[in-house]
Amino acid sequence: MEKTEFGKSEIEQVNELEQSNDEVLKHNNEPSSDSDEKPQIRGYKIVCAKLGLSMCVYFICRLLAVWVSTLLFNSAGVISENFYAFISFVLSIMLFYIIPLLATAYIFKSFANYKGNYRNLYKKPKRLARALGTFPATYGFGYGIALLTVLVMFLISRNLSGQTYIEELLKPTVVETPTNIVSLLGLVFMLVVIAPLFEEFWVRGIMYDALKPYGIGIAIIISSILFGLMHGSLFMLFYTTAYGFAFGYIRYATGSLFIVTILHAIVNAIAAGALFFTTLQQITNEENRLINTIAMIYILAMLVMIVVGVVVFLSKIPAIRKYKIENAWTQIGPWKKTALFFISIPVILMMILAFNELSGGWLMGLIVN
Repeated sequence: MEKTEFGKSEIEQVNELEQSNDEVLKHNNEPSSDSDEKPQIRGYKIVCAKLGLSMCVYFICRLLAVWVSTLLFNSAGVISENFYAFISFVLSIMLFYIIPLLATAYIFKSFANYKGNYRNLYKKPKRLARALGTFPATYGFGYGIALLTVLVMFLISRNLSGQTYIEELLKPTVVETPTNIVSLLGLVFMLVVIAPLFEEFWVRGIMYDALKPYGIGIAIIISSILFGLMHGSLFMLFYTTAYGFAFGYIRYATGSLFIVTILHAIVNAIAAGALFFTTLQQITNEENRLINTIAMIYILAMLVMIVVGVVVFLSKIPAIRKYKIENAWTQIGPWKKTALFFISIPVILMMILAFNELSGGWLMGLIVN
């Protein structure tokens, strides 16, 4: 057989070349090597740290809001009740939404990243009616978790009767009851308009998009947990996290913030309506039969919607399970990604501040005293 200048036959050279090509193809089809994986892990850790830092800013603003509201309450006798309500409303928007959102946007350079893409971010889904049709299942899922939470907390508090602090902590109060019409209307406006606009851009926009390169699943899970923690209530934690999960899922399915903002506003509007009528009873006249009747009808209608929503959600579970979520960065599983998130130092600090909120300021009171 004819030899080449390297002393090998052409067949041997071809075999070696094919073997070399097979090794290259095998390498390309294998998961990323350690050298490829390290930059991704580093990038993910940076995103987790930024999320923790932005949430720390949020919880510090919540602490500041408590301090400012205390000062305002002490000076309530000096200023009029309506002016006090207006100042409280403005400060709430600043400390709960504007300042934390601007801090998060600055940390992630979001305004620069979204420049020119806001129209695409809020584009209407191609099948808008079908997207809106997810409301009954979404509503039933969230409030089904809320009712389950009420039941569990009722059973816990009944077994812990006599322990005032525990009973107060487990009480399913959503917001502080307004004392006049101005504060009531301000709270309704905040729930129906301000909260959906700010929170969806904040959570399902900036936070979700920051996590998306590391997996849609982990983006939905972590953003929904942060959404639940934002509400600063042990009772609200569970069902707002459930809503966050549903909104994140819809955000992925539609690729738009438009529909989740609308759904969020509808959910809050229903809750705000119940709050409006029940609070109006206390502000005006508890014996007003018309208001009492309207409030009763409204609450019964809410309960019917919750039951219908739970049934619709249960009927859609098989279809939901078939809807595959796009996978990304499969070299690290979801449990390890979640663990990496919670061991980040800024996230640990965030959890300490969150625990203080969930415990009704118990941790801060312990430090101060």
